[in-house]
Amino acid sequence: MLPGAAARKGKTMRAMTEEFLRAAYAGESQAHMKYLAFADKADKEGKPNIGNLFRAIAYAEQVHATNHLKALGGIGKTGENLVVAKAGEDFEIEEMYPAYLAVAELQEEKAAQRSMRFAEEAEKGHSVLYAAAKKVVDAGEDLEEAKVWVCPVCGWTTTDELPDKCPVCNALAKVFKEFGV
Repeated sequence: MLPGAAARKGKTMRAMTEEFLRAAYAGESQAHMKYLAFADKADKEGKPNIGNLFRAIAYAEQVHATNHLKALGGIGKTGENLVVAKAGEDFEIEEMYPAYLAVAELQEEKAAQRSMRFAEEAEKGHSVLYAAAKKVVDAGEDLEEAKVWVCPVCGWTTTDELPDKCPVCNALAKVFKEFGV
């Protein structure tokens, strides 16, 4: 959970305000992601200007979500943020996806199972990457400049040499999205 911003300053945020701010943060975050997916779909359908509109409004929703997160006191120093990020990944790996996957299997929801398995496997790597980054930050440094590759099918992420195929979903290396150098 995010500590309240007011709590960091020795004050407490009233419970209803904090609850509503958390709900607004979640809603704005979901809208941001949904609109980016809608933009990609519009592009694929040959409607790049509508895609651009979705991307612009997705950015506005990101601004709203970031403002809410700041008001909740949810953005700390980089080392603190890495601890929070790793804890979130670990929760998804250890609790959330196993429980969600069990229900999807029980209800024979194949698409949900695939999506959840892909995410759970990718989250394991994210946790490792955050842990490594935290050690570097604790030493007062930044990560060395390097490329980061993300599989657009399952989200598997690596800073190592890019394999020919994704180890989680078998997507070809040529479709990976590159970040960095």
